Amino acid sequence: MNRLNTQTEFSDKKPKYLTRLHQVSELGDNEREQLADVNDKFIFRSNDYYNSLIDWNDPKDPIRRIVIPEVQELEEWGQLDASGEEEYTVAPGIEHKYDSTALLLVNEVCAAYCRFCFRKRLFMDDNDEVTKDITGGLAYIREHKEINNVLLTGGDPLIMSTSKLEPIIQKLREVEHVRIIRIGSKIPAFNPMRIYNDDSLREMFRKYSTSMNRIYIMAHFNHPRELTPQAIRGLTFLMESGAIVVNQTPMITGVNDDPKVLGALFNQLSFIGVPPYYVFHCRPTLGNKPYTMPVERAYEIFEKARTFCSGLGKRARFVMSHQSGKIECVGMTEKNIYFRYQRAANNQNSARFMVFKRNPEAYWFDDYTELVDDGSVWGEEFEDAYEMDDMMNAV
Repeated sequence: MNRLNTQTEFSDKKPKYLTRLHQVSELGDNEREQLADVNDKFIFRSNDYYNSLIDWNDPKDPIRRIVIPEVQELEEWGQLDASGEEEYTVAPGIEHKYDSTALLLVNEVCAAYCRFCFRKRLFMDDNDEVTKDITGGLAYIREHKEINNVLLTGGDPLIMSTSKLEPIIQKLREVEHVRIIRIGSKIPAFNPMRIYNDDSLREMFRKYSTSMNRIYIMAHFNHPRELTPQAIRGLTFLMESGAIVVNQTPMITGVNDDPKVLGALFNQLSFIGVPPYYVFHCRPTLGNKPYTMPVERAYEIFEKARTFCSGLGKRARFVMSHQSGKIECVGMTEKNIYFRYQRAANNQNSARFMVFKRNPEAYWFDDYTELVDDGSVWGEEFEDAYEMDDMMNAV
């Protein structure tokens, strides 16, 4: 399908989901045969709306890279749980890594599956991390009053019908100390029609995203071409319904590893009122080798991209979701690279600043071994700072 016809063809209709490569008519028989083993190992799913954004005459098309398998995914590199999420699983379907934040896995289905997904383990037959019964997770949240925000993820919560999602939102809103509900979703990019064709979704956000307790949508736009008229319509629907929408994206080889492309994404998001939030370094997950790059190259691209933006477009932070916490890369010199914990699983690492000798071959934080200097801004005031945080949560 010609990409120019996308706006007219998919204005209101439901997209057709594609779960096997033989359904992708634009792929030749030889391509399907070459990708068969990848398709058997890692799940494939897309839809005709999203595939219509692909320039099928360009084998390096960035949208194609997001959803169509690559043979190189079979290279034995990385591990399934690269960020050690299982370590922080405290009850079926719930993770508690940071004091104030709980992560609730509400399903194991996405509208399409990104090839560079860091949770592809959830979509394998022998995985039991996701549960449809979130009773235990909700009980855990109620018992832990330090949790003031909950992230709903999976899978993609917005692929669920509103009738199934709303009871979860309702139960969380009944927990007094949960002030923020976040929903991680790529539905605004993969299937925006699901959003703006559902009036009940608007009513749900109007009811539960209040002036004192907001619902945040953590959207996932990886490339400017995903910001179609339908996608912008879906984002506008969410914002007008009372949700706060921000965007986060990993940096992906062949998708947004060009400063002008990434800068254009930042700018276009800012133009429509969706602030850039995090840019994640692609995690060293099994199958992700063709999509990642060395940390220092990614950081250079990130900083160059920001030079194309006004202050509003510069708000993103470049981070790694490491097993020990969310680590931001904050600068480089000729010899050294500088990191800081944005969030830390161990509170003693909170805001810890670290200087390492540069390593151009480093693909992950663990590859930095020559520590030059480090420290914590908290020092002896650490406990007082957390007492103040507790006081603010009680207001």
